[in-house]
Amino acid sequence: MNLKIFLTGMMGSGKSYWAKALAGMLGIQSYDLDVLIETSEERSIERIFKESGEAHFRNIESNILRSFVSKDNFIVATGGGTPCFFDNMAWMNNEGITIWLDEPIATMVKRLIPEKAHRPLIAHLSNEELSSFLYKKRNERIQFYNQSKFILKEENITEENLLSIIKANSHA
Repeated sequence: MNLKIFLTGMMGSGKSYWAKALAGMLGIQSYDLDVLIETSEERSIERIFKESGEAHFRNIESNILRSFVSKDNFIVATGGGTPCFFDNMAWMNNEGITIWLDEPIATMVKRLIPEKAHRPLIAHLSNEELSSFLYKKRNERIQFYNQSKFILKEENITEENLLSIIKANSHA
């Protein structure tokens, strides 16, 4: 079986959580693209944005994403903006299974409030502004997220549904 799985969606949608959980169940490696970027750059994403700008970050992000071309049996939690740059969404669809975890804005807000300081795009926002920011970002990105091969919404984001998609679309 050769599994190449890419989880897409907004920050706070559960991509990192599900990547780790599914990797454990499937006996494959999980990767968090943001962690790989921080390791590669030897600095936090917050510092990368501040010191080198978003364009540099997006370039590194795309390069690291594409390094998965030579890997087998993995699941990647992508960054929220990953699908929106450098034809990354088309590349991921060509390489493997893409699943958009489409959680409601309210759920993402609740998850993100405690993490705001570590997320450069939302660190400066009040809790009230966070909701409208996420709504706006989702609207900007939805055209890319909608290109995912599979879309799971709210109550459909379950272990059973995720495993079903993966098993039905794996190549033995």
